[in-house]
Amino acid sequence: MQIRTARPDDLPALLDLAAAFYREGGFSTPESELRANLDTLVAWPTARVAVCEGDGRLVAFAITTTTFGLESGLYAELEDLYVAPEARRRGLAARLIEDSRRWAAEKGCADLEVVIAPNGGDVSHLFDFYARLGFVDEGRRLLTHPLTPSA
Repeated sequence: MQIRTARPDDLPALLDLAAAFYREGGFSTPESELRANLDTLVAWPTARVAVCEGDGRLVAFAITTTTFGLESGLYAELEDLYVAPEARRRGLAARLIEDSRRWAAEKGCADLEVVIAPNGGDVSHLFDFYARLGFVDEGRRLLTHPLTPSA
């Protein structure tokens, strides 16, 4: 299975994977927003949208973005990572994380971060998974203040 940068013609299949990921994870983002955001991310120079293609179709993706902060300077966040159920247990997630790590390092990032969002589900296995790949739990909490009115 090949990992490569997503192209605009990948957007329909990428949207299908993202929608499946969000349904599976209990996220409430509407598909129309996912579509608009994917359109932007695929073209955005400070984002890496990597896809894994096997047998002529997309089976996994990872989205990594960069930002700049006072504490760390330039750093990256692995924002989304999804492997379709039929392609799991083959090391694709680890390969996509390594791709994100390599891309972030090439950009000059000090760190690669990941946010684990439970959304009502048990995600305890993800802490062990990411720890095995070198991520360190610093005990920080992410607090969000919505800037748009809720629907």
